[in-house]
Amino acid sequence: MRLELSRRGDYAIRAMLSLSQPGAGRLTAAELARATSIPQSYVPQVMGDLVRAGLVANRRGRRGGYSVAHEPTDVSLLAIVEAVEGESRRRTCVMRGGPCGGRGAVCDVHHAFAGAQEAANAELAGVTLAEVVALG
Repeated sequence: MRLELSRRGDYAIRAMLSLSQPGAGRLTAAELARATSIPQSYVPQVMGDLVRAGLVANRRGRRGGYSVAHEPTDVSLLAIVEAVEGESRRRTCVMRGGPCGGRGAVCDVHHAFAGAQEAANAELAGVTLAEVVALG
């Protein structure tokens, strides 16, 4: 089993890391696209999700752009991923066509996969932007 991000999750983390760099300040969509290699057409979509989640502030106008809304020590990787991908609790059965989700029935591997998802969520919740920026 591989844990991997969607494209949207990848772009959100790249953008948040770029905005969290010391001295980054406010960045325009074009600056974010250049700094993160995110296609410029995707920047407003991803940043819109982050703004709605309260992780990013957006200022319009000549001196506008995006900036982090909280200290990087207060933002977890899980919060970023869930802002763009939704809650990471599986609502469908991991086995195609399996019984999970209906009238309390679960497949034979439900608890194992649910435990793995909870462990991954706990790990991502325990890592902040500040910690990742410090590693870079």
